[in-house]
Amino acid sequence: MRILAARIANHFCRARNAYQTRSRNFSSLNKKDDLTLEEEAERKIGWCLKIFFAGTATYIGYQFFPYLGDNLIHQSISLLHVKDPLFKRMGASRLSRFAIDDERRMKVVEMGGAQELLLMLGSAKDDKTRKEALKALAALSKSDEAANFLGSNGALSIVKSTPDSLEDSDISTYKSNILEKLDEKNLAVSSN
Repeated sequence: MRILAARIANHFCRARNAYQTRSRNFSSLNKKDDLTLEEEAERKIGWCLKIFFAGTATYIGYQFFPYLGDNLIHQSISLLHVKDPLFKRMGASRLSRFAIDDERRMKVVEMGGAQELLLMLGSAKDDKTRKEALKALAALSKSDEAANFLGSNGALSIVKSTPDSLEDSDISTYKSNILEKLDEKNLAVSSN
């Protein structure tokens, strides 16, 4: 800051010697006061820059990491439409992490996520993709309304037809959890 101020003073005041002698003669401030004023100005400008950079970082972060609300669900469901199994697994994983309460589970169902997960599970060719689809469906089936939706859309037959894996025991765990929940719903419906 001091260097910049000196250059600006040099630029605007060509007769430097006359300026310095006049400023010394008529100035009521001493050098110590000049330094404290400069330090205070630097502090204020520093805080302004910090606030500007923090605001910019927040804006950019919000644009690149929109992990809140309906936007996340919509993007995750969009990932299920991609042909690449990696992206499908990422979408299913995000949906399973998002489905933590009944309201959020129903939001996933209403936006078409449950139907897409069933399609993903039916067309999955590898164990990792099946595991993520079953994990997301297990998270959704914890809600009674979502389990009813899954049961009415043929989830029972799709989950039963999913092959078990010798390498990954989580697949059979998720599969049994979903089947138990759907069987409970079928028994409740048939008894009424």
